Amino acid sequence: MKKKEISQLISLLEECYPEPVCALEYEKDYELLFAARLAAQCTDARVNQVTPVLYGRYPSLGSLACAEVAELESIIHPCGFFRTKARDIIAAAAMLIGEFGGRVPDTMEALLRLPGVGRKTANLMLGDIHGKPAVVVDTHCIRLSNRIGLVSSKDPVRIEAALREALPPGKSSDFCHRLVLHGRAVCTARSPGCGVCRISGLCRHYTLNG
Repeated sequence: MKKKEISQLISLLEECYPEPVCALEYEKDYELLFAARLAAQCTDARVNQVTPVLYGRYPSLGSLACAEVAELESIIHPCGFFRTKARDIIAAAAMLIGEFGGRVPDTMEALLRLPGVGRKTANLMLGDIHGKPAVVVDTHCIRLSNRIGLVSSKDPVRIEAALREALPPGKSSDFCHRLVLHGRAVCTARSPGCGVCRISGLCRHYTLNG
């Protein structure tokens, strides 16, 4: 897409979704980190049901770092892959305390050192916690960025690089949140709602199939 078209796309999505908030609920920075870990292969809605119980039982990083694995597993069991996720959460909590002063780090390099943290979660932390330019490539971003014509790849790393080049840095994090909202409300995986889509005039999929 041309820069003018990308600018128009950003503006339309801003009109449609003026509050591009993350669907995961949290109060403390590390709560978003662990919610994102739980969200792997799980819905945000399910995670939001589990995290109040989790943080009610473990109200601090210290308590999470010292948690009994079996007990933590039983709490997060509904999120799936609970054994791996429990180990990652405990180990990451200990690392945050031991190496980062109890705070979620603000660089990609440091974030990727945390157990269970990949580029998607690291970008979420950079954008939502630290207010830095970030590109969160989740399933919605992959689907919509290809449908719209922003990218032509299914590889998250290539998509992240392409979107970083195409999007204004100050807009990139919110843009990705808006893609998620649009992907849930209109451009779903099974049936893109082109007939009610505000951005269809800029969309490659609509141009080819509309």
